Amino acid sequence: MLNVLVTMPFHDAQIDRIRRVSPDLHVGRDRADTADYSRADVLYAAAPPRDLSRAPHLKWVQLHMAGVNALHDHAIYRDSAIALTTTSGVHAATVAEYAVTLLLALAHRVPRMVEWRARGGWPPDEQRWPLFVPTEVRGAALGIIGYGSIGRELARIAKTAFSMTVLACKRDPSQRRDAGYHLPGTGDPEGALPDQWLSPRELHGLLAASDVVVMCAPLTPETRRMIGEAELRAMKPSAYFINVGRGATVDEIALARALAAQRIAGAAVDVFAEEPPPAGHPLYALDDVIVSPHVSGFVPSYDDRCTELFAENLRRYLDGAPLLNLVDRARGY
Repeated sequence: MLNVLVTMPFHDAQIDRIRRVSPDLHVGRDRADTADYSRADVLYAAAPPRDLSRAPHLKWVQLHMAGVNALHDHAIYRDSAIALTTTSGVHAATVAEYAVTLLLALAHRVPRMVEWRARGGWPPDEQRWPLFVPTEVRGAALGIIGYGSIGRELARIAKTAFSMTVLACKRDPSQRRDAGYHLPGTGDPEGALPDQWLSPRELHGLLAASDVVVMCAPLTPETRRMIGEAELRAMKPSAYFINVGRGATVDEIALARALAAQRIAGAAVDVFAEEPPPAGHPLYALDDVIVSPHVSGFVPSYDDRCTELFAENLRRYLDGAPLLNLVDRARGY
């Protein structure tokens, strides 16, 4: 019998979905702050206990999060060989949709429309064209930094809906397949969509060639402040920058300076190095910038999809098959 402990507040139908995987499972549930981890072989949790002596039999933790940068200093990450898996891919479609939504909003000058609505009037005729002529998205070049589940779904939408050229930057561009979790009909699991593959060493080439750049990379020592002053100067003055990855991958002060100096055309930022960002953060005061409070991954069906992923991983674990979204500690994600 495999003892499975769930410390997320899943409802009964979601727990039953997990239990139906096999009669060889004993699935218990409790709150994280009161849970008895002593018998758990497998744990589903937002975060594992800090004191691993409380979970002496633990072999695998399914995390209720897509990224693991918050666990880089945790004992389970640093000092153990306990398998860690994530929910990467569960909200990839909605994050990709967010990125497309914000690209279209920037390209069609929606922030300026909102500004003029607040003024309660229309601009003079001679100003309407320079204020509201859009940037053409169809056929434009899309640079994606981090070609994981979000980047792949973004590429699919960009290709099929807008005939965009896709430039994909990946830690190892020779590894084009994605064996992680993805919703049926979404993404690019075989890596067939990019027109060009680039490594991080070739980042400046991607930035110079792209009409819109979307940051989707996880936060690791290699990606921290990956986008700084030099990278922003490499971008086209007409280009947009969108961050749906992690805030600390971008030098936010450098981004604000580039926007204020009109070295790039606009930005959409959903993630910040400090959340919430401090009062008076410079990105709030700029035109042609859309700021959202880390909501691009919000999806009502998140817990349902997470339990489906966990159920599939439990089947794989019992069969001795590779787990989906297994964390590679050497890579940091």
